[in-house]
Amino acid sequence: MSWELLLGAFLLSIIGLFWHSSLAARELANRVVLDTCANAQVQMLDGTVSIHRLTLVRHSSAPLVWRRTYVFDYTEDGFSRRRGFIVVTGNSVDTVGLGPRPV
Repeated sequence: MSWELLLGAFLLSIIGLFWHSSLAARELANRVVLDTCANAQVQMLDGTVSIHRLTLVRHSSAPLVWRRTYVFDYTEDGFSRRRGFIVVTGNSVDTVGLGPRPV
């Protein structure tokens, strides 16, 4: 067995782990956003969140974890479109935000 084959297998497994953690974080973000929109009596549009920013940060539970910021669109009246965000660090939600409401 050659070193190139071992390195390739190692890199593929790292990519697979990252992909799996990204899917889990996105599913968590979608669930939390749907609950947040329901509690705020607004409708989430497009049915999913989309990645906005990805960074590595230090965290109390691990030396380095991924911080993912997702954005989503929602509506209050079925006509206007507003933007919200959710920040997921590792496997936990840090912040969920809806845009300012009109007065």
